[in-house]
Amino acid sequence: MANPIPDDFLRGVFCAGEGETCALARKIVPLVGERLVLSLEGPLGAGKTCFVQGLAEGAGIDRSLVASPTFPLVHEYPGGRLPFSHLDLYRLESVEDLVPLGFDEYVHAPGICAIEWGDRFPEALPRGTWRIRFSMEPAGRLVTATLHA
Repeated sequence: MANPIPDDFLRGVFCAGEGETCALARKIVPLVGERLVLSLEGPLGAGKTCFVQGLAEGAGIDRSLVASPTFPLVHEYPGGRLPFSHLDLYRLESVEDLVPLGFDEYVHAPGICAIEWGDRFPEALPRGTWRIRFSMEPAGRLVTATLHA
């Protein structure tokens, strides 16, 4: 069963800065059932990693531990109220590159799985993934969500 997306996400939420982006992400954590997979999509510098920091903080993990996993590709953050994994697909070339990462295990495990650049391989996203899109605006960013069917 998919986690319901709050109406404000479906309409779009404007975030003027990092603090508001983190606060928005923290609001998601109480909505997590057994698991929640999020595909974070948008241009470089749009706030994807900042959003993950807010998710981590909401899950009881020190947000300063969260960095973009661009080079290691996967980070796991233990010690929170929920299992938490963070993947970055930016440097991958094909859907076959997901296999050695253990992608299927991460997206089907309990807890939160946040995937930066998940839109590079939408065919690999499980049904029920929240596709969170970040678009840059002159005074901040607009964050919207849809449910991946």
